[in-house]
Amino acid sequence: MENKNKSNFWLFIIIFLTSFTLWVVSTLQIDKVLNNELLKSNNIYGIYGKNDNLNLSKYWWIYDIIKNEYFDVNSINNNKLLESSIYWLVNWLWDKHSTYFNSEENKSFNETLSWDFEWIWAIVDINPLWVWIDRIIKGSPAKKFDLRSGDIIISANWISLQWLTLPEAVNNIKWPAWTPVKLEILREWEKSIIAKDVIREKIKIPSVDYELFDNNTAYVSINMFWEETSHELKKALTELKDTSWLIIDLRDNWWGYLISAVEILSDFIEKWEVVVVTKYRDEKMNEVYNSNNDWNIYAWKIVVLVNENSASASEITAGALKDYNKAIIVWKKTYWKGSVQKPFELNDGSMVKLTVAKWFTPKWVNIDEQWINPDIEVSFTEEDYKNTYDRQKEEAKKILNSFVENKALKLTIDNYNEKK
Repeated sequence: MENKNKSNFWLFIIIFLTSFTLWVVSTLQIDKVLNNELLKSNNIYGIYGKNDNLNLSKYWWIYDIIKNEYFDVNSINNNKLLESSIYWLVNWLWDKHSTYFNSEENKSFNETLSWDFEWIWAIVDINPLWVWIDRIIKGSPAKKFDLRSGDIIISANWISLQWLTLPEAVNNIKWPAWTPVKLEILREWEKSIIAKDVIREKIKIPSVDYELFDNNTAYVSINMFWEETSHELKKALTELKDTSWLIIDLRDNWWGYLISAVEILSDFIEKWEVVVVTKYRDEKMNEVYNSNNDWNIYAWKIVVLVNENSASASEITAGALKDYNKAIIVWKKTYWKGSVQKPFELNDGSMVKLTVAKWFTPKWVNIDEQWINPDIEVSFTEEDYKNTYDRQKEEAKKILNSFVENKALKLTIDNYNEKK
């Protein structure tokens, strides 16, 4: 009986060890398969690329030294350490349009895309010390209260913005609507700090504004390129059909849909002509966009107004009209935002937004590097700012009159620049 119990005991042990071994092997195999699949999927984004000779063991080595030797180790927040290293990784691409957002920043970023946002409506960025205004939005409180591109905001409601991250700085400037925010501004050429009380607003900017000037010149301001912009423009042009002189104002128009720009260009450029090319790293992915209008091409004399805040779809529009000699471009070189960004959402709610392609005009001008340069440059004076005199618009009328009289685009440009 005792021998039988011993046999049963050893049989149980053998079965248990066999089952345990099979479980361990199968688990390891499953883990191996999962890890391989994870590596494969991440390799799509180059994170674990083995062919680039990037040795991440150095990173972990330094991290271990910090954890083992740094005096104030207990003050380290591991998550913040990791987040800041990711920020630096993306920032060292030296591409201002490629950005990393942690989960809170990503939520705030998506909030702004909804346009349900109470703000001064300027595009801001950071330099090593403070926040500076990159672009001003047409019709915005920032424009109304004479904030300008290049202004450095050193404080908001007496809170210093020095050394803050961009989201931290923005949170000190925004909310709530219809209340003032006191901004202290450093401006080039000014000898002292400028104080501005800017009323924050919750605004909806119309896509297209238009009017008819006394000299029978049509004026159309395209404020942004959205889904309905081309339809709004067609409506405006239909109402302005008794004239064939047109000023298109793209100043301070800083973003929008590519397709909207293509649809608008199709009103002025012959069908099947290239209007913009999107170029990717893999040239097989390149996309060529052609004019696609079947029914009407406006053969109007056109002057296009651009400035340093004209970006993205505005640059595509101005660039194509310039390449096909359809318009005279006036005022200032554009912002040079000729690139396409793709968001990569991560499972912790964070996001990295990377430049994946660049835009080229029909004559292969790289918008992201070469801007859209004006044919005629007309600068504001300090008196213009004080008197709210729109010198560019008034000069555009004169240029358009000259264009109509002599019928030659290049001659109009040469004559104006000679007189100037």
